[in-house]
Amino acid sequence: KKLIGSRIKAARKLKGITQEELAEQLHVSVSCISRCETGTAMSSVENLLRIAEVLGVGVEYLLYDYMTDH
Repeated sequence: KKLIGSRIKAARKLKGITQEELAEQLHVSVSCISRCETGTAMSSVENLLRIAEVLGVGVEYLLYDYMTDH
């Protein structure tokens, strides 16, 4: 979870948007984005797909560390 969250955070920062802006685009709360980025909560597959789309990355980028560890 933490590795996925750190990739979400890195992609968000590269895109130059705040947690608030990402939350607004995804229609979720800022705390939801924060929990995903810190690894305290896991996003659904649907949300991961939406996050990847908004951030302009492939979902495989977000899941890379998770897939290589399992």
